[in-house]
Amino acid sequence: MIAFETIEAPACPLGLENVDTDQLIPARFMQTPRAQGYGGFLLHDLRRDEGGAMRGDLAVNDARYGAAQIMIARANFGCGSSREAAVYVLADAGYRCVLAPSFGDIFASNAVKNGVLPARVSASGIETLLGDPGVLAGAPIRVDLAAQTVSVGNKSIAFEVRPDWKKQLLNGWDDVDLTRSYAQEIAQFVERDTAQRPWAVPR
Repeated sequence: MIAFETIEAPACPLGLENVDTDQLIPARFMQTPRAQGYGGFLLHDLRRDEGGAMRGDLAVNDARYGAAQIMIARANFGCGSSREAAVYVLADAGYRCVLAPSFGDIFASNAVKNGVLPARVSASGIETLLGDPGVLAGAPIRVDLAAQTVSVGNKSIAFEVRPDWKKQLLNGWDDVDLTRSYAQEIAQFVERDTAQRPWAVPR
């Protein structure tokens, strides 16, 4: 997994709340091999009107945000089913970070495992970003994971992320790597426990 330190890129001001995993990638596309890339399926049905034409009122369809690596959404992003493909589709479309006040728990966990930062920004902070002229014009914003800040122009907005997730993303670690980082502590525990409970050690 590629380590996440900072991103400086345009952000897509999606601005929707309760975006669920079936909206992120409709289930019918999950039969496609991941090797073919899922990016084209992102928000597939939501992006189109009843006739199948691309909607002009949705930021993700706006050419100004074609190079976006950051998505800005409102509360409860990634709710719904536990499909990991909801993260695949974001990653394959080039997104490395989602800013929102809250996330579906399983979605957020899956995001970290795929190198995508689920950054929890206050509701007021999200509204500031969604109304910022630079963001709306497609100007780059900066996400700094170590400092846990989002910067746009002269504004700096804090975000929250679980400490263990932050550690994983900064180091580009998966769950196995995270466990290995505690190898010394694990070995010390095994030594102590063996001395205290020798009868419990498999022979």
